[in-house]
Amino acid sequence: MKKILLIISILNTFIFANINAVVSILPEKTFVKAIGGDKVNISLMVLPGNSPHTYEPKPSQMKDVAKATLYFAIGVEFENVWLNKFKNLNQNMQVIDLTSGIKKLSMASYDHESHDKHHKNEDAHENESTDPHIWTSPDNVKIIAENIYKALTEADPSNESYYKQNYETFLTHIEETDSKIKNILSSKPKGTKFMVFHPSWAYFAQTYGLKQLPVEIEGKSPKPKELIHLINEAKEEKISAIFTQPEFSDSIAKIMANELNIKVIKVSPLSPNWSENLINITNAIAGK
Repeated sequence: MKKILLIISILNTFIFANINAVVSILPEKTFVKAIGGDKVNISLMVLPGNSPHTYEPKPSQMKDVAKATLYFAIGVEFENVWLNKFKNLNQNMQVIDLTSGIKKLSMASYDHESHDKHHKNEDAHENESTDPHIWTSPDNVKIIAENIYKALTEADPSNESYYKQNYETFLTHIEETDSKIKNILSSKPKGTKFMVFHPSWAYFAQTYGLKQLPVEIEGKSPKPKELIHLINEAKEEKISAIFTQPEFSDSIAKIMANELNIKVIKVSPLSPNWSENLINITNAIAGK
């Protein structure tokens, strides 16, 4: 009898076992949780407060990779270094490319319209690197959600109806977020500019007809001549705030803000509250 109960227990554990999934960044965790619900155990690689450009996983995180069924990749720089190592560690783990179906923007698109020719030429010869911050656009989040939904239903077809219901609920949430943003920006003209230190909001800007003015170009802080140009440009465009990220220094942004008598707003594209994050940014751009 004990053996029968043990076999039943093992079978139940196998049948009802959750999918072990790994994600690179917090927004992904939000998206996978929205669709996977309590059927998916999610491990996060780039922990809060760290940069996905330079992060190195801890031994405990490597253990999570070793037992994972799925890895949701989203194209951040961290993955360029570590994804192949993860594959070698766990050859049974399936890597899901969440960027599939999304048209990426070139980093060269960060060039200011009025920037000098020297920097335009530098950008033109850039090694075709692309902006990884695809999740800052609700349109892209819809595609990401679809990719997650497909991956989960393929890995766990017995719970397809559960994932589908969650997926449809999440799509409604995305559409509501999009509507709120459009409503907030309804009084702003197309081409309205906003200033950021680290250029992380190109997809958001493209979706809503805005233009981000980055302080940092190609990962480099502006030289004194460029800083003067940026300050003058901010005055001309009546910029009301500079957006910086907690993961990066904001010392230069503070110098500019003091000169312009405007606010420095810290906001991270890595925030798990992606919807609230975008709405807060939109309100700041609209001066609300």
